[in-house]
Amino acid sequence: MKNHRYLSAVAAGAILVTSVAAHAADKPVIGLIQANQQALYFVQLGQGAQAEADKRGFKLVVFDANNDTAAQNNAIETYTQQKVMGIVVDALDRNGIMPDVKAAAAAGIYVSAVDTILPDGPQIAQVGVDSEAAGAIMGHFFVDYVAAHGGKAKVGIVGALNSSSQNERQKGFEDVAKSAPGVVMAGVVDGRNIQDNAMSAAENLITGNPDLTAIYATGEPALIGAAAAVESQGKQDQIKIFGWDLSASAIKGIDAGYVVGIIQQDPAGMGAAAVDAIADAASGKVPATTAVINVPVATVTKVNVGPYRDAFK
Repeated sequence: MKNHRYLSAVAAGAILVTSVAAHAADKPVIGLIQANQQALYFVQLGQGAQAEADKRGFKLVVFDANNDTAAQNNAIETYTQQKVMGIVVDALDRNGIMPDVKAAAAAGIYVSAVDTILPDGPQIAQVGVDSEAAGAIMGHFFVDYVAAHGGKAKVGIVGALNSSSQNERQKGFEDVAKSAPGVVMAGVVDGRNIQDNAMSAAENLITGNPDLTAIYATGEPALIGAAAAVESQGKQDQIKIFGWDLSASAIKGIDAGYVVGIIQQDPAGMGAAAVDAIADAASGKVPATTAVINVPVATVTKVNVGPYRDAFK
């Protein structure tokens, strides 16, 4: 699996170089560096960025890091060498990526951070959700649910420990849930932001905690994997799922009653806003300090899931 990921990153890097070289002469180029291209969340983020790039007359080239932090750093270096106009990056490692972000900015390239909020630096914009605060929102939702359904719960977390933003979502939830009376924390398993890994991790969590009554999943792959694990072990009546990012399987779980609440972001809106920030900077509207563009979230339940159905068929 490791070799497969490495080869995928190398192949994607070759496509990146070819695409930039082929199009830099006729349109300003923006490079979008994704964490992965498997999760629907990232697909939608890319669609939003593409729509805004088309509207602005830019060429968008996309790099799929396949959840590899080194691949993201290499992609920034490549785009910097190719002298693109701007880079939009959804960082896996927000600290580890900063030297390359600084190098890109020093080369005159506008960098816009999306989803993962970077440390203070030369990036022109931070577009996304306050992950820790939104995690706390779901924590309070979970605690209220427990209070209304018997007052006791044992909850485990399916996280992605290689993702800075998902670690913040975990912390926001944990800080609220662990202090609530009647709530027992069963620990954290690492799905690595990969659906199959998340399913295996969730199955281990369930097997190791026969009395588990709830799971909190920090992202789309974690949520899909957790739902699949609950179904595979026939625990729909015992274990309730809370988490992030809708999908067809999440909506199926909401309808069945074992998925209770989901924090839903607007990834397409994030992608568009990140490209828009680069367009503004290129036209001379460079902010004196990093512009913080907060994109709101919604808590989706059985009551309000209706309007989201068409997008996840």
